Amino acid sequence: MTDAPAGAEAGPARGAPDRTAGESSGAAVPGGTAPRGLLVVGDVVTDVVARHRGPLAPATDTAAEIRTVPGGAGANAACWAARSGCADVRVLGRVGSDALAWHERRLRRAGVRPLLIADPAAPTATVVSLVDTATAERTFLTDSGAVLRISPADWNPAFLDGVGRLHLSGYLFFADASRELALTACRSALDAGVPVSLDPASAGFLAELGVERFLAAAEGVEVLLPNADEARLLTGCAEPAGAAAELSRRFPLVAVTLGAAGALVAVAGEVVARVPAPLPDAAPVDSTGAGDAFTGGFLAALLAGADPAGAATAGCLAGAEAVTVVGGRPPPVLG
Repeated sequence: MTDAPAGAEAGPARGAPDRTAGESSGAAVPGGTAPRGLLVVGDVVTDVVARHRGPLAPATDTAAEIRTVPGGAGANAACWAARSGCADVRVLGRVGSDALAWHERRLRRAGVRPLLIADPAAPTATVVSLVDTATAERTFLTDSGAVLRISPADWNPAFLDGVGRLHLSGYLFFADASRELALTACRSALDAGVPVSLDPASAGFLAELGVERFLAAAEGVEVLLPNADEARLLTGCAEPAGAAAELSRRFPLVAVTLGAAGALVAVAGEVVARVPAPLPDAAPVDSTGAGDAFTGGFLAALLAGADPAGAATAGCLAGAEAVTVVGGRPPPVLG
């Protein structure tokens, strides 16, 4: 059984990463190599995954397999980027003091450097994921907790030292304080010559915020990584290919995930690649986090020098592995 978050070990807000020899700030140093670090700014969440078979039984018990696991779209993507070969991955997020130490341990175990802010007033965000194993239907109950309380005061431009890409979780765009933090980080990255990617995160929350408001906030983003539903909502196009092409007129590179059908890549108003999803090595057990895995694999490949189609292939490989494990993170590395 997965260890659940413990209470005590709260610490002060974490500062900027220590600089080590050879780290540069943002853009490549003339005559040197481009930074290969990935900084993810987003949500760090405690997931309670309940896997049941068939409809829930009202007003009585439904047998289920229940696990408490670390999650959050941003943190998941960071862990999958590390799993996909990125040697320097960091994640900035806000969590409750109740689970700070637990989340830090789990991120480090996945090869990710945690830059977590301890919130003394709000608990760590929690998502209850109800997974019907008979239909693969998923239902989420979300308590955002400390996640959306992150603010520009939590940002430090030194977080970008040695970073080649900044990735923003779209969940940050759905509350005022966290949206301002995302915009601050984005401006800071662009000023440093660091490209920015964005995962829109949730069609439901997008609809509540408003498409035009979201698109205006995303100005300057280089890579957009929506799923098919989000792409349709953002464009009004019925077909994912049309939506991908339309979005790529606004964002230089767009990759739309299609679940079991793979992914589409669009550039300059045209779909330039259709990447199939590989068959998973084991039977699918939980699709939670498959999109986050695609994001992590895609960004790790871009940082390693892959072209967009190659990056989408790497993303699909990570997504295929993700559906074979419970929860949204890669299986832990033993030893």
